[in-house]
Amino acid sequence: MIPLFPSIFLHLILIFTVVNGEEDSIYEILKAHGLPMGLLPKGITRFDFDDTGRFEVHLDQACNAKFESELHYDRNVSGTLSYGQIGALSGISAQELFLWFPVKGIRVDVPSSGLIYFDVGVVSKQFSLSLFETPRDCMVVRDSELGNSIRDGELLAEAMAKSQSGKLRYELDQDSFGRSDM
Repeated sequence: MIPLFPSIFLHLILIFTVVNGEEDSIYEILKAHGLPMGLLPKGITRFDFDDTGRFEVHLDQACNAKFESELHYDRNVSGTLSYGQIGALSGISAQELFLWFPVKGIRVDVPSSGLIYFDVGVVSKQFSLSLFETPRDCMVVRDSELGNSIRDGELLAEAMAKSQSGKLRYELDQDSFGRSDM
């Protein structure tokens, strides 16, 4: 007969090992969805992931990571994972020239192409997939340092989207105007 204390101790170790073995890191979840682990920076303190693909990660502080261009990560980043892409993304902004644009989605078109695309509203930014192989260190920034630039970028992206739809509407009106005269 096994003494009671060592038996309980061994069971607790077994339970602890099994429970911890089942929980993947957010980086492993990205990889399992056909995405590179380096899309999210180092320093994630907590994350939530559900069976619909919805995720939320929490960082200690907002920060920036340098790739070909700079990415800004808010304290909370969320989105919906499906194979090869993240949709409904919030909490990441990409810098272009001097403006910051919110990243609305990320997709890997064909993994063998070596390219990844960031949807910043009006256009998609294309990067080499190899840039995102490993999580990057993130430099802490205060939200106030970036706030106006991000708001300006959001306003510019919104204005450009409206301008593009207005131009398309104008072109359609011109086409239908010419046809009605015949």
